[in-house]
Amino acid sequence: QVQLVESGGGLVQAGGSLRLSCTASGSFFRISTIGWYRQAPGNKRELVAGFNRLGSTYYADSVKGRFTLSRDNGKNTVYLQMNNLMLQDTAVYYCNAVLATMPTIEYEFWGQGTQVTVSS
Repeated sequence: QVQLVESGGGLVQAGGSLRLSCTASGSFFRISTIGWYRQAPGNKRELVAGFNRLGSTYYADSVKGRFTLSRDNGKNTVYLQMNNLMLQDTAVYYCNAVLATMPTIEYEFWGQGTQVTVSS
């Protein structure tokens, strides 16, 4: 069974750092896209950062210069290094990926979410 397993959330003071991890586990052919979304209370889920099909990274304007996305292909893992965290970064962070379970069949998967809370 394919799933995305997240870790690394927690409570941090403003200006601090956290690193989130997301590992794709199970049997699949390839990772087509993978990245992070977040959802704060009362808000819609929004894209934070991700790798597109070409392997290029993209970031929401609100996190550019503070968050860095990286990946370890051998571990099927993507990392989100979050620096200089602000109160408005508080949200549940979700890993999202499009995985090919067969060469020409893709499905979208979501992780269970990990809470990031930034305090003043």
